[in-house]
Amino acid sequence: MKRTRRQWVTLGLAAVLLASLCVLAAFWQWHRYTDRQAQIDLVETNYTAAPEPLSAFVTGPGDTLAPEDVWRPAEVTGEYVPESTVLLRNRPVGGTPGFHLLVPLRTELDGQETVLVVDRGFVPLGADATEPALVPEPPSGEVTVTVTLRADEPASDRGAPSGTVVRINTDQVLARGPEGGSWAQGATVGAYGQLRAEDPAAAETPVALPRPDTDPGSHLSYTFQWAIFALGAVGGYVLLWRRETRAATVTAGELLAAEDPAGTSRPRRQRRRRVDEDYEDALVDAAQHQARDTSSA
Repeated sequence: MKRTRRQWVTLGLAAVLLASLCVLAAFWQWHRYTDRQAQIDLVETNYTAAPEPLSAFVTGPGDTLAPEDVWRPAEVTGEYVPESTVLLRNRPVGGTPGFHLLVPLRTELDGQETVLVVDRGFVPLGADATEPALVPEPPSGEVTVTVTLRADEPASDRGAPSGTVVRINTDQVLARGPEGGSWAQGATVGAYGQLRAEDPAAAETPVALPRPDTDPGSHLSYTFQWAIFALGAVGGYVLLWRRETRAATVTAGELLAAEDPAGTSRPRRQRRRRVDEDYEDALVDAAQHQARDTSSA
C-alpha cells in the first residue's frame, strides 16, 4: 500500500524525534564518561603521591579540603579519642556487610587544637547483625597516622541507631558519639582520613580499606551505542522511503521485459498475429477432414 504524504511526514518527524533522544542519551553518557575519567585521573595522581603533613592541606579548624587534594596521603600526629568511636553503617567492603570504625583524632594545627575523624577500617557484622563482631581499640597515647584525605560527605537526614551514622560527615559523626560533639566544638575541619598506617601499631586492627576503584565503567561504549541508534533511526527512514518510491516507479522497458522475458521487440503484436494464423490453419484442417469423410461415404 502506497503511503500518503501525511504518513511520510509523520514517519519523518518520528525518526527525527527518536534520533534526537538518542543523541541526548549519547551526550549524557559522554559527560558521565568524562566525569568518571577525571575522577580516575585524580585518584591515580594523588593516591600514590608521597605523604605530607596534614597542615599542607588544611591549615586549622574551620578549613576545608580543596577538591584537588582529595585522595592525597597525609601524616598527622595526635591522640585518638576511643570513647567517641562511632560506627558507619551500610558501607560493605568486598561485598561483605559490616561497619567502619570512625574514631576522632586530636591534634594541633597552627597552634590550635584540631579534631580529625579517622576511618580506621572495616569490621564484619556480629551474630545478630546489629553490632560488629569486635571493635579493635586504637593505639593509646601519642600516635602518628598516615591517612588518605577525603572531603566530608553531605550530612544525612536519615535516622540511625544510637552510635551509628550513614555518612561520614564530621559534625554528624561527633554528634552521634556517646558524649556528643560539644567537646570538639570549633575544632573540626571539613575533611576526614582513611587509615593507611599507624605508628605505633595497634594490637588488633580492623580490615584495611581497599584502594579506590578506577574502573571507568561502560559509559564510553554506551555513548557509541546511542550514536549508532541515532544514525539507525534516520537511515531506516531514508531506506524505507527509497524502497517504496522505487517500487512505485516502473519504466516502459521494465513493462516490456515483464511481458516477454526473452526481450523480443513488439511482443504483444507478434503474439496476436501468431494466434490468428493458428486459428485459420485449424479451420482449414477441419474443412479438409470433413471433405474427405464426405467423399468416402
